Amino acid sequence: MTNRVVLWIAFAVVHLVVAWLGFFMPNEPMGDVYRVYEPWSAAAWEGRGIVGVTEAWVYPQLALLPMLLAHAPGALLGDYTLGWAVLVTAVDAVAFAVLVGAGRSHGRVVAAWFWLVAIACLGPVGMYRLDGMTVPLAIIALLWLVGRPWAASILLAAATWMKVWPAALLAAALVAIRRRGAVVGGAAIVTALVIGGVVAAGGGAHALGFVAGQTGRGLQVEAPISAPYLWGALLRVDGFWVFYDQELLTFQVTGSQVDVVIAVMTPVLAVTALAIAGIGAWKASRGVSFVRLFPPLALALVAALIVCNKVGSPQFQTWLFPVIVLGLVVDRRRWALPGVLVLAVAGLTQLVYPVLYMGILYPEPIAVTVLSVRNLLLFALLAWMVVRLVRLPVPTRPALV
Repeated sequence: MTNRVVLWIAFAVVHLVVAWLGFFMPNEPMGDVYRVYEPWSAAAWEGRGIVGVTEAWVYPQLALLPMLLAHAPGALLGDYTLGWAVLVTAVDAVAFAVLVGAGRSHGRVVAAWFWLVAIACLGPVGMYRLDGMTVPLAIIALLWLVGRPWAASILLAAATWMKVWPAALLAAALVAIRRRGAVVGGAAIVTALVIGGVVAAGGGAHALGFVAGQTGRGLQVEAPISAPYLWGALLRVDGFWVFYDQELLTFQVTGSQVDVVIAVMTPVLAVTALAIAGIGAWKASRGVSFVRLFPPLALALVAALIVCNKVGSPQFQTWLFPVIVLGLVVDRRRWALPGVLVLAVAGLTQLVYPVLYMGILYPEPIAVTVLSVRNLLLFALLAWMVVRLVRLPVPTRPALV
């Protein structure tokens, strides 16, 4: 059999197994789909209000689109959650087809295998969350950035209006690519259409409600910054514990000086991202090519978005996949080890959630240790990419792309 045939068989097997595991693993890794996505979208279909328009919402407005679309396959299968799995698999298949092509490029074949292994390592939470819809859009966009920058920018902007994280890829593209007008233009078109649509529907007051919703959050239990509080809860330090936030529907931590930490994390994230972008801009001004500059810059920005975030949901690890895919396509030798590290992060994350998750909510040594190792690997990845970015050699002649 050809590489292409084997890859597509593996694609089908991985998606079937991961979709099936979502129903049988502990702690309901597919729970968000039927607990929140289905009610939100059903209310919109039935005229009972549109989240992000008639009321404030934690997500950008386009996040509702895939939730609405999942009702079509859900109706055919008699189950909305299955419909969501089919929709994510279909979008993944489009991105996979763009990535694999004819199956003759060794770099693309390696990248395709990486993506499939990464999906398996992270498990059902990567499929049964909104992030699972944005990752394939990001993969297509990154593969198109140089040749089709307008289309790539439009895809990244659309993904950003579903879940904010692809904005890091847009920022990296704006720094690294020469056709910056296309990047700005595509993003501006999508943003204008979304904001214009929301305002026209009477939801102007809620157009940017997701921004306030994120900045006002506490420390989610899995977030790297939450580690000292989680260990404090494990060691039964007075005032340290894990609790459930009824409004945000997440488990958070509290303890000494937690309000100060909550207040400084958003500025820390902003400063870190600006510093990384500044290094990238300096390298770009010295003529470093897109192929050398964009992958470490983008991965550093995405890693910073995870490491410096007050929220630490397990599906965030999917954000790392598209840049590794691109890196393996353009230079598999340089990106093989970062790819292995990301696979380790994904595998440990699946151990944390859903397998050992009760040991996080009611802290137990093994679960907390696994989560801590995962978080240390994320810090290591961020540091590695920043160092790689700083050490990028400056060419003696200006780069063409």
